[in-house]
Amino acid sequence: MTANPTQPAPQLSIVIPVYNEEEGLQALFDRLYPAMDQLQAKLNLRYEIIFVNDGSKDRSAGMLAAQFDLRPDTTRVVLFQNNFGQHMAIMAGFEYARGESIITLDADLQNPPEEIALLAAELIKGHDYVGTIRANRQDSWFRKTASRAMNHLRQRITRITMTDQGCMLRGYSRRIVNLVRQCNESNTFIPALAYTFAANPTEIEVKHEERFAGESKYSLYQLIRLNFDLVTGFSVMPLQLFSIFGMLLALGSGTLFALLLVRRFVLGSEVEGVFTLFALTFFLIGVMLFGLGLLGEYIGRIYQQVRERPRYVIQTVLERP
Repeated sequence: MTANPTQPAPQLSIVIPVYNEEEGLQALFDRLYPAMDQLQAKLNLRYEIIFVNDGSKDRSAGMLAAQFDLRPDTTRVVLFQNNFGQHMAIMAGFEYARGESIITLDADLQNPPEEIALLAAELIKGHDYVGTIRANRQDSWFRKTASRAMNHLRQRITRITMTDQGCMLRGYSRRIVNLVRQCNESNTFIPALAYTFAANPTEIEVKHEERFAGESKYSLYQLIRLNFDLVTGFSVMPLQLFSIFGMLLALGSGTLFALLLVRRFVLGSEVEGVFTLFALTFFLIGVMLFGLGLLGEYIGRIYQQVRERPRYVIQTVLERP
């Protein structure tokens, strides 16, 4: 009996993390697969779509399994045992991606799947990293303002130039993905990490839409947590700035002490200055607590790293042999 020929490897891999997206998954399927089929017909580009279910508590896993049954030729599903976070889900998708070009996409349809063709074209041109900028961003004023502020702060601290750090629709070459996979960090920000390895990066504008259904999975605390990971994971400048600030405070405190000592001998006892000293004391206590927290952030990252626990646990993988 003649063996069946081996199916050729895909040239393009789409990695999509999924967490409690049952309300919008079918709409994603209805737009994603036609867009990819059209791209394949236009560019003769074989593709695969890798969904990583990040421990969803709703029907997302079942819907992904059903979609795999419908399109096993182009679909692979990685099921996490628990929730490990969006970036760990993307890292798992990188592990199973076989394409020479890899594009990440959120499942909430805020980035239209039809925009994948733009990123694929840039990767074909030879760019090893394709960043994106959301045009006419459909988010609240607070979120857009906070994002711009954090982008500016992050760029000044880390020297990583990304116009829009929050957009996960990005393209990577196989070389970049292989380098990212070699990094065993417990907490990281993949777009920034990949950018540090890029030799020929570029950025393009993409459309942005409102969420099809549900709410953002990132709370205010998680957004702050993510930015802490971004800043402390790529620079020690916060510690250096705090050291400089501490020296300036020490110099100012010494000068104030000398001034009060002189006034004590020249003008006598001044009760009014007690409240000023209280204010300065509380201010200095606040600065010290902030410094301890910042130092603890770095130490916590070291603690998580030295334990060498698995970054994620895969329950099963749905794929065609």
